[in-house]
Amino acid sequence: MAIRQLSETLINQIAAGEVIERPASAAKELIENALDAGATRIEIATSGGGKALLRVSDNGSGMDAADLELAVRRHCTSKLSETLEDIRTLGFRGEALPSIGSVARLSIASRRRDSAGGHEIAVNGGKIAHMRPAAANPGTIVEVRDLFFATPARLKFLKTEKAEAGAITEIVKRMAIAFPAVRFVLSGSDRTTLEFPATGDDHLARMAQVLGKEFRDNAIALDAEREEISLTGFAGVPTFNRGNSAHQYAFVNGRPVQDKLILSAIRGAYAETIPSGRHPVAVLSITLDPALVDVNVHPAKSDVRFRDPGLVRGLIVGAIREALARDGSRAATTGASDMLRSFRPGFQAQRPQTAWSAETSPFRPYQPATGFSERPQASFDGLSMPTARAEPQFSPQPAAAETASPETTGRYPLGAARAQIHANYIVAQTEDGLVIVDQHAAHERLVFEAMRKALHSKRLASQVLLIPEIVDIPEEDCDRLMQHAAELSELGLAIERFGPGAIAVRETPAMLGEVDAHGLIRQLADEIAEWDTASGLSAKLEYVAATMACHGSVRSGRRLRPEEMNALLREMEVTPGSGQCNHGRPTYIELKLSDIERLFGRS
Repeated sequence: MAIRQLSETLINQIAAGEVIERPASAAKELIENALDAGATRIEIATSGGGKALLRVSDNGSGMDAADLELAVRRHCTSKLSETLEDIRTLGFRGEALPSIGSVARLSIASRRRDSAGGHEIAVNGGKIAHMRPAAANPGTIVEVRDLFFATPARLKFLKTEKAEAGAITEIVKRMAIAFPAVRFVLSGSDRTTLEFPATGDDHLARMAQVLGKEFRDNAIALDAEREEISLTGFAGVPTFNRGNSAHQYAFVNGRPVQDKLILSAIRGAYAETIPSGRHPVAVLSITLDPALVDVNVHPAKSDVRFRDPGLVRGLIVGAIREALARDGSRAATTGASDMLRSFRPGFQAQRPQTAWSAETSPFRPYQPATGFSERPQASFDGLSMPTARAEPQFSPQPAAAETASPETTGRYPLGAARAQIHANYIVAQTEDGLVIVDQHAAHERLVFEAMRKALHSKRLASQVLLIPEIVDIPEEDCDRLMQHAAELSELGLAIERFGPGAIAVRETPAMLGEVDAHGLIRQLADEIAEWDTASGLSAKLEYVAATMACHGSVRSGRRLRPEEMNALLREMEVTPGSGQCNHGRPTYIELKLSDIERLFGRS
C-alpha cells in the first residue's frame, strides 16, 4: 500500500480527537484564548449542552483580518517563542481553533481596540466559508455550532445534554478561581444564568463564590516555599469535607490542572483526618520557573510533569499538615447548622451526606444525667494531662450550668465540663455557648498524637502482662506479624511466635491501659496484609499507631468524673488535630449562645 500525504482537513480532525473531546474541551480552549488576550469580562452561552451552540464573548485585545486568517490554521500562535521552556500563557499549541473548525461550524468575529471596524471568518467542517468585514465591539466573539457534525461518530460518545452542560460549568468554575479579577457569566437556553463578579485580588472571595460561603469560614490559608517553588491557597478544615474530590482545585503558574501527583499529595496530607469515602476541600496554587515544569504532556494541557515531583509533593504535604496542626483542630461551622436543623419542628433525620450530619450527630433531646461514679475508670496518666482544678459536683438538673463562673468558662476555649450525657458525650460551657464532645473520639485522637510523637523520639513505654495473651490466627498472618515484630516493639507491643498458628502478646503500650489483645492483633494482621509492600511497615507505623489508639481509648459508655472530663478538654486544647478522631469524624461541635437563643425565638 502506497504512503500518501493526509489532507489538512483530515489532519485537523485527527488532532481534534485529542484536543476537543467534548463541548467542555472546546469551552476550555476558547476561555483560555480570551484570558490570554487580556479579557476582564468573559461571557459564555450554551445550548444543547454545548453541542448545538457554544458562544464565548470577551473584551480582550481582539484580532485584525490577518490574525483571523492565521488563527484558524494549525500551529499558528502568538504565544510561543522558539522554546517550550518558557511558556507563560494558557494556550500555546495553536491547535484549538483549527481543531474546532474541522468538526463544527465555527465563526469568529473580532475587532482590535484601535480599529474602526471588525472582521468575521467562518469555517465549516474544516473549510473556510467566508472572510468579510463585520460590525463588532472591541474584543472577540467565537461561536461554535453543531459540534462534531463533521465527525458524527464522536457524538455517540457524548453524555446527556445535562451532563455536558455540567462539565462546562466545572470548566468555568476552575477558570473563575484562577482569575478572580475577571468577571464570568455563564448562560443559555439549557441552564440558569451563573455569574461570578470580579473580586480583584481577593482570591478567598472568589473561592467563596464558587465553593460556597461556608468555605470562607472553614478555610486555612497556605503560604509555603521550597527551593524557589511557592505554594499558596486555602485548605479546608478536615471536618469540612465532601463526598467526592470535585472540590479540589489545583493551579500551576495560573493554569488549572488535574494532576495525579497533586491530588495524591492532598490525600496524603489529610491522612488520618478524613473519614473513609470523604474528600477534603482545597484550592492550591503552585508557582515555579516555567523551565521546571512541562505543560506539553497532553494536548488538553490538564496534566503537567514536574522536574522534581518529590519536591512538589513534599511541599504540598508539609504545607497542608503544618496548616492543619496550626489551625485545623476547630470543628467545621456547618456542624452547628446541621444540629440546629435537627431541633426544628418536623425534622426527620436523612441519610448522612457528611460526617457530621444530623443522623450521625450526637445531638438529641436533653435527658438528665444519672450522676457520676466516684471510682476512676479512665487513665489519662500516659498522656501527661494537666491537673485540672476540681469543679463543683454536678447536679443532674439543667440549672447546673448556671453555677459556671466567668473565671471557669472564659479561661479555656473548650470551656468547663458541666455534664456527661448518654455515658459518651461531655457537655461543656464556654464563655459564649456550649461544646459537646465525643469522649471516645477525642481521647482516641489524644492517644494517637502521643504515640505518633513518641515514634520520633524513643520506644514507647510498655506494660508486661503477668500472663501472656495467646491469639490464634492463620499461619500466614503470624508470619507477617513476626516480620515486623521489631517495629511493633517500638510502639510498646511485644509479641512472640507461639506455635505455627498463634501469637503470644507479652507487652502492650502502657498508655493504652487495658487492651483487647485478641482484637488488636487480628486487626493489625489484616492491615499488614493489606499494606505490606517492599517498603516495609516502617513507613506505615502511624497507621498502626492509629489502630492501637482506637483499641486503647476511653470507651463510649464509660462514666467519667468531673476532673477527668476537664483534663480531657484541656489536653484537647493543646493537641494538634484534636478536632477530629483518627477516622476523620469530628470530636466536638460548638454551639454559640446566639444559636441557642434563636432556637427559642429570643433573637
